[in-house]
Amino acid sequence: MNQQTLFQTPPLSLYIHIPWCVRKCPYCDFNSHEAGKEFDESAYITALMSDLDQELVGNQHREIKSIFFGGGTPSLFSAESINNIIEGVRSKVSLTPDIEITLEANPGTFEQQKFADYRSAGVNRLSIGVQSFNDDKLHRLGRIHDGKEAIKAIESAYAAGFDNINLDLMFGLPGQSVTEAIEDVELACKLQPSHVSHYQLTIESNTYFHKHTPALPATDFIWDMQQHCHDTLNKHDYIQYEVSAFSQAGEQCQHNMNYWTFGDYIGIGAGAHGKLTDINKPSIQRRWKQRQPAAYIKHAAWGNSCSGVSELDQSDILFEFLLNALRLRQGFSYELFEQRTGIKKQRLLEACNNIDPDLLVISETELNTSPRGFDFLNDVLENFLVSVQ
Repeated sequence: MNQQTLFQTPPLSLYIHIPWCVRKCPYCDFNSHEAGKEFDESAYITALMSDLDQELVGNQHREIKSIFFGGGTPSLFSAESINNIIEGVRSKVSLTPDIEITLEANPGTFEQQKFADYRSAGVNRLSIGVQSFNDDKLHRLGRIHDGKEAIKAIESAYAAGFDNINLDLMFGLPGQSVTEAIEDVELACKLQPSHVSHYQLTIESNTYFHKHTPALPATDFIWDMQQHCHDTLNKHDYIQYEVSAFSQAGEQCQHNMNYWTFGDYIGIGAGAHGKLTDINKPSIQRRWKQRQPAAYIKHAAWGNSCSGVSELDQSDILFEFLLNALRLRQGFSYELFEQRTGIKKQRLLEACNNIDPDLLVISETELNTSPRGFDFLNDVLENFLVSVQ
């Protein structure tokens, strides 16, 4: 990489992984573990702070623009523990005045009782894993809440003072009809969250569903579900700004926007991943942590929580930028591309030569997918992968 002058230091976010759940869902391929004897909040917080110290070497001068507690089920942690983590972060690095702090939560009654305390601790955005309001579909997904609890959780979040709430919904569920998928979205819209994440259920390796695959709706039905659900969200003034993300005006998830625009992020916690740019070398690194909670806690205490580091070459950087930025409806400017990658736009335009022109919109200042290209984004990215190698 020799275009050092193009680089600008990108914004920095912090991802905090809480790896425990009450019960592992059969479709989940995230690094999560059923809470048992290893579930020790105090020891884990100590490990997180040690991990953060290691990650901040050379980055202490940078502000954190967003914090995201993901999992697992972060809402298994007490509000006091979440507060201690946030205050620990604040003592080590500057946070922007308008920082977005998101915590993922399950709709269960146990978690709902802590919502107000999470808000007092500094969490200002709640992401609730509803998945469906249909009791039969929730049972098939192995969820431990029902539809009434999901509605109650959203009401509890409002009562606790949250005005920035995301609902996770899934479609293409076992036995789900198009009508049932639309009913889930309609009910979500009536509850008026600021943001809806709408995902298709996919069968991932290393999951129970991969070994015991349930009967899923036919591909044509899943396509109809997606189109009708997207139309419903649009009808209720939810704007699709990313492949799976819809928000009310001005309510995009800032943490995820930093991912999609190829910003930097520190990842702390068992199995967490991070991306850091050094414009002085210049280089971009991917970093990841020990996956098993016990091993993570032990290695963090030893000062080596990082399990692996990979420095990206130019082809990796180009493709990973596209993998993220083309998820956005708005596409991206060449200026942003050069600032975040250190690569001249000509290299990008050369990679576009082998892509079906009907799938891209190439202007003098920016690159975007066409409506058809956005619908078939995987095909676009596969072609780019071939072009940049």
